[in-house]
Amino acid sequence: MRIGLLIYGSLETLSGGYLFDRKLVEHLRRQGDQVEVIALPWRNYLRHLGDNFSPGLADQLKALRVDILLQDELNHPSLFRLNQALRSRRLYPLVSIVHHLRCSEARPAWQNWIYARIERRYLESVDGFIFNSQTTRRSVEGLVGGSRPGVVAYPGGDRLAPEITDEQIAARARQPGPLRLLFLGNLIPRKGLHTLLEALARLPPDSWLLEVIGGSHFDPGYARDMQRRADHVGLASRVRFLGTQLDEALSRLMRASHALVVPSSYEGYGIAYLEGMGFGLPAIAGAAGAAGEIVTPGQDGFLVEPGDVDELAGCLRRLVEDRELLLALGLGARRRYLRHPTWEESGAMIRTFLVSGKM
Repeated sequence: MRIGLLIYGSLETLSGGYLFDRKLVEHLRRQGDQVEVIALPWRNYLRHLGDNFSPGLADQLKALRVDILLQDELNHPSLFRLNQALRSRRLYPLVSIVHHLRCSEARPAWQNWIYARIERRYLESVDGFIFNSQTTRRSVEGLVGGSRPGVVAYPGGDRLAPEITDEQIAARARQPGPLRLLFLGNLIPRKGLHTLLEALARLPPDSWLLEVIGGSHFDPGYARDMQRRADHVGLASRVRFLGTQLDEALSRLMRASHALVVPSSYEGYGIAYLEGMGFGLPAIAGAAGAAGEIVTPGQDGFLVEPGDVDELAGCLRRLVEDRELLLALGLGARRRYLRHPTWEESGAMIRTFLVSGKM
């Protein structure tokens, strides 16, 4: 097959959505498919809307020689009107890869009302969907119904190829010393680092350590504010901001940690939770969105309501005070990871859907 993939920026961007797209491209190319990546420049939302009136972009897409054009739903503001022209010419099927809807994120209702109208126009302009979770599928069907074909292909968690035994998980849990926590996610408000810092400030200062892994370039102001906040509440000596990390370093950090804590206000899936589970790390996740498709409270982690500092502090305190609970959750997390599809299996499911020609 000849397949196009339309994204913003670089396919190498560090985020769960781009990892999903990147792994899919790798799988398709291994199967002998030709994949052409069409990258639009990153700009603000208003300027992206202007892409719909760009003759140059319209001509570029009309000239594509592909059998299918995949579009990351993140690009919806650039395509909600332009796609109508592409569909009218019946050049090729349009398939949207939906990680999560912008209008599902936590923000003032009037803003999400605007985003929902634009996203609905976009979702109605494509022929089929690739969803990363059942939660995302339900969100899309809530806007446009379920008449279009689609496939739910869960992201894999085996990128880091974690190898750890139950005995190693037990030895780590019972090792004396502070609870070693890991935050993994780009430093943006949705990931909830501010909630985590506030919760940690309520625990004995010698009972925990936190390492923060994630890029600051998406929201530099927020990233600076988090470092200032750590200083302000006296946490600086217990919190390390490590920036982005290569896979080998990330594996070492996960192997040495006790739990992964990312109390997001919304996740379309949450690949980081699953990757941590591969190393036997219980996941403390936000209850909104699809994290509940990964985390079973009391078995492999906890779900907390977005922004609930008291609830998050309570979960962390339980792990600080009860290392046998930490062990049980760590073993449960590893078992959860082992039941999950691999990236290869996820890619095969998507390719089967594309080859079926149901669009």
